[in-house]
Amino acid sequence: MALDLTRLFGDIDIYLFDQLLRGRLTPGMRVLDAGCGSGRNLVHLCQAGYEVFASDANPDAIATVRALAASLAPHLPPGNFRVERIEAMTWPDAFADVVLSNAVLHFAGDDHQFGAMVQRLWDVLKPGGMLFCRLASTIGMEHRVRPLSGRWHLLPDGTERYLVDEALLLALTARLGGVLLDPLKTTVVQDQRSMTTWVVRKGSAAPMLPS
Repeated sequence: MALDLTRLFGDIDIYLFDQLLRGRLTPGMRVLDAGCGSGRNLVHLCQAGYEVFASDANPDAIATVRALAASLAPHLPPGNFRVERIEAMTWPDAFADVVLSNAVLHFAGDDHQFGAMVQRLWDVLKPGGMLFCRLASTIGMEHRVRPLSGRWHLLPDGTERYLVDEALLLALTARLGGVLLDPLKTTVVQDQRSMTTWVVRKGSAAPMLPS
């Protein structure tokens, strides 16, 4: 059984799997994985009849995803998978029904890059579409992370990340004109790091973040 689940779903993020279980992603939707890595969240989508697209700044990651798609969904053209940074994605505006950003936004170098990344994720999302993000935060770890510069922090696990907090994510949701589909959900990994899930529905209007 475990092998069957791995074949069907790969190493899918458990919180994205939760969105599948609740019917928020359905076959036929156009899904863009922004910062896709090796495609851990694309195994099921490729096999289940979704229109799958992906971007990543790492050429090796995109080569891996193209090979994965060729084996699981040979009808998907290689051009669906592009080497590009999130803030410079070349997909048209209002392109995708669902945009995924899993463990990527916390690599933003500063506030400007973070804002540019979020804005591009929002721009390529269709009105009524869903933005699903998992990113590192200070939530539940406020006294265990060490500020370095701006929102860059040193985590107890020894890594350095751009960390958001509840106030920032709620303010972003409001400024974008979005609606939280779920309350913010945060997992604290035994005093090492904190990962927050931010799931937002895009309204009919598309406000822009201040530059």
